[in-house]
Amino acid sequence: MSFDIRFKICTFEQMKKAILFSFIFLSASSFAQSAKETEVFKPFQDSILHLCRIIYNNKTKDAEKEKYNAEMINVLEQALNTANSFEYPFDSLSILRYISVLPSSDHKCRVITWNIPKADGTQQYYGFVQEKFQQITSKGLFKHKKTEVMQLYKLTDKSADIKNPDNTISDHTKWFGMLYYKIIENKWKGKTYYTLLAWDGNDKISSKKIIDVLSFDLNGTPHFGADIFVYQKKYPKRIIFEYSANCTMSLRYSTKKDSIVFDHLSPTSPQLEGQYQYYCNDMSYDGFGFKKGKWNYGMDLNAINDRDEKDKLYHRPDEGGASKKESTNYKTIFDENAPAGEGNKVIKHERKKRNKK
Repeated sequence: MSFDIRFKICTFEQMKKAILFSFIFLSASSFAQSAKETEVFKPFQDSILHLCRIIYNNKTKDAEKEKYNAEMINVLEQALNTANSFEYPFDSLSILRYISVLPSSDHKCRVITWNIPKADGTQQYYGFVQEKFQQITSKGLFKHKKTEVMQLYKLTDKSADIKNPDNTISDHTKWFGMLYYKIIENKWKGKTYYTLLAWDGNDKISSKKIIDVLSFDLNGTPHFGADIFVYQKKYPKRIIFEYSANCTMSLRYSTKKDSIVFDHLSPTSPQLEGQYQYYCNDMSYDGFGFKKGKWNYGMDLNAINDRDEKDKLYHRPDEGGASKKESTNYKTIFDENAPAGEGNKVIKHERKKRNKK
């Protein structure tokens, strides 16, 4: 018995053609999918943009803003509940001037927020959180099926009812409203924390910058605020800076330092200490570094301004600062009052003596 075994040898040119054909096929499939998503979501995006232009028109009254904003919430909620909406970026530059769309770097959640300015100088905040996760269902003793599921949560601003926001952890139904403009992902002991940098217009005499935290419990419910801050021997659930509406404050994430860097605030005169409507930046910088599950406070930094170009798009005051040279002159100390075992190392910058003129 004999076997006639023949091998078909592909030439280099044939291989190139096969690869090129595969590339064209995949590109065409991707383009078709992208075109289909655009066809589905572009009408939503156009409607949202149209409503934004009405809401943020200086001539629009508060009552009209509420009416059109309610309509926009319905349109956006319908869009975000549509299949494949998580993958659609809603990244039109025109929309980003009004609505902040922040996807996490692990592609597991997305935070969408916006503010409605009122005639009295206060702000009302609105938003959604989209969460994507793998749902595992049993198909027998040893077989399991994984299904990708998207959950949408509507954020309800209850700032007026939250008396102690520095130390409050709440869910999406009792949200301390603010406009998020940066999301930072950190993991510790299997739990993911999404640290959020935010702006709050507050009122006519003061503004706020806030460091908030988003996390999800075992049921997938979003929670805002977390016990991960060590700040001047205090352990707040979020960090809130209040300052004069006539001043500016920079609050940014420095990728080069892997730290949150911000302007240090102080009263314009010693007699005004504690009256935050008179606080301004004093040309020094402080920061937070993430270490062993905690954001630890560091003072008197020589900060570098790693500006994110998207920061200037949102409907909020653009509060940037001049770029500074980075310093690495640090020493580390321990905060003895920090919770045991939770990474209580604090980075502190050695202050330099200045020669008097």
